[in-house]
Amino acid sequence: MDGTLNAVILAAGFGKRMQSDLPKVLHPLAGVPMLEHCLRAVAGVTGELPVVVIGHGADQVRQAVGSHARFVLQPEQLGTAHALQMAEPLLAGQPGLVLVATGDMPLLTGATFNRLVEMQRSSPGPISMLSVVLPDPHGFGRVVRGADGSVRAIVEEAQATPDILAIRELNASVYCFDNRWLWDALRQIKRSPKGEYYLTDVVGVAVEQGLPVQALIADDPQEALGINTRQHLAEAAAVLRSRINARWMLAGVSMIDPVNTYIDVDVRIGRETRLYPGTVLQGVAVIGTGCQIGPDAKIVNSELGNGCQVSYSVIEDSQLPDGTILEPFAHRRNNQDVSPSRV
Repeated sequence: MDGTLNAVILAAGFGKRMQSDLPKVLHPLAGVPMLEHCLRAVAGVTGELPVVVIGHGADQVRQAVGSHARFVLQPEQLGTAHALQMAEPLLAGQPGLVLVATGDMPLLTGATFNRLVEMQRSSPGPISMLSVVLPDPHGFGRVVRGADGSVRAIVEEAQATPDILAIRELNASVYCFDNRWLWDALRQIKRSPKGEYYLTDVVGVAVEQGLPVQALIADDPQEALGINTRQHLAEAAAVLRSRINARWMLAGVSMIDPVNTYIDVDVRIGRETRLYPGTVLQGVAVIGTGCQIGPDAKIVNSELGNGCQVSYSVIEDSQLPDGTILEPFAHRRNNQDVSPSRV
């Protein structure tokens, strides 16, 4: 299917279960807001500026994202289908596809988005959706397939019969739509008893029209983790930490204990550097080649030259030249020693 690929990220919700004044999608994860992870994954799929649907904390989200997105406001939170409708004035009438994700799913990757888009490009139907197979359904809607393998329905857990509850293929709430079909289909969704319009119901619209709906099962079920609580945030942080650490070890960085090594997503590290337990590298820290960092060293927004050694110390917004061996229990900030005096 020819045409433009646009991405819409739904980020208007309250996130009440986070128990926070900060909008849910702005909670930090590996050094950047969780929404930023989704924006970066989408950027690997399309060069079009993504559309972010905002609502709660709209001004804060605009400020955090800046010029990296187009914004549309959902003035009332009336469900996911209603949120997506807010993007219609920007996208309707264009040939091509619309990729839809939520800003509270920071573990999704560009590779998975690409696979879903390619499935829809070759599909005769208007929808391809992402699903995940899990032993514990976590309350997700069940994906009901027909004999031909196409999706016949998404059934929410509260409405599911025992047979459907036994299904372990679950809706991951990521979709790729035919743009010219989507907007009229959204208008056919009926309001739920709770007063909301659910995007899952768009599958039923396609099925009623006799149009096929396809589902792509995610290779890594962890990608489907959505953030609703601070416990979920910690779970996602552990997954990201594992991904980041694995990438750096493959690039020639040694870690004595990866589980206790914490590296933000924008950190850069040279080959042959060795990281000891308790190392924390935050912000846009840059570590040279052949360094020895840790145990228990925190380096924030700082640049270390090649061959530096830092242990039991904190370095913030500073630079260390090549070959620096820092005394343990040092604290550098803005290139000044702010360590408490030791008697």
